[in-house]
Amino acid sequence: MGARLVLKIKTYIEGFDDKMNGGVPKGNVVIIAGEPGTLKSSIAFYLLYNNAKCEGRVGAYITLEQGRESLVQQLDSLGMDPTSVESKVSLVDLALIRKNMDKLGQQTWMQIFKTYTNNLKESLDYELLVIDSLQVLEMLGNLETPRQDLFHFFEWLRDLKVTTFIISETKAGSDVYAEKGEDFLSDGIIHLKMDKVDDVNVQRRIRCVKMRGTGHSTNYYTLLFQNGVFQATRVIGE
Repeated sequence: MGARLVLKIKTYIEGFDDKMNGGVPKGNVVIIAGEPGTLKSSIAFYLLYNNAKCEGRVGAYITLEQGRESLVQQLDSLGMDPTSVESKVSLVDLALIRKNMDKLGQQTWMQIFKTYTNNLKESLDYELLVIDSLQVLEMLGNLETPRQDLFHFFEWLRDLKVTTFIISETKAGSDVYAEKGEDFLSDGIIHLKMDKVDDVNVQRRIRCVKMRGTGHSTNYYTLLFQNGVFQATRVIGE
């Protein structure tokens, strides 16, 4: 018998999908980790945007931290107009729910989040899900037993039968991708960082730390953004 065919979700970062033998295996839960300024949110929406435009995939972007208006302005500045894919990609701001948690009765934040995400799945039947961000989700969740609670949360995400990307903020210069063992629970980690090349220049770098279900390079690549396209190239300027 031949090897089982693994369906892949492209990131549409030129040169990067090749480093993962075609992209992210469908159904994986992937952490996009990086320090401030590494364009984590932009890259997460970029893959939803291009999967919608090029392959008709339905996606949902749930923001818990950055307001919708602010995020739309950021995306517009990079040449991605959310309204051009609004029939396929829903950009959902849960800030209103977050600000009114005291009015939600006995339900926990995690119960509310799961209910909302499940309802969204039933109404949209999305294939791709972005959660922005992990730290805010955990803070609002007020997890009493973080490792156990997160284990069950990641299993719940897999039961959705979608490919999930969770944005995680890291400290500058740190290789700690998550604080509570989420890096072990996830199927993949894509790491973004800033590297100082000389006294003046700083470059963004991207690396696939791990990705279950596919062979991949673990090297860092220079991350460029030109003419509306992200590219991963060999590290330059060292």
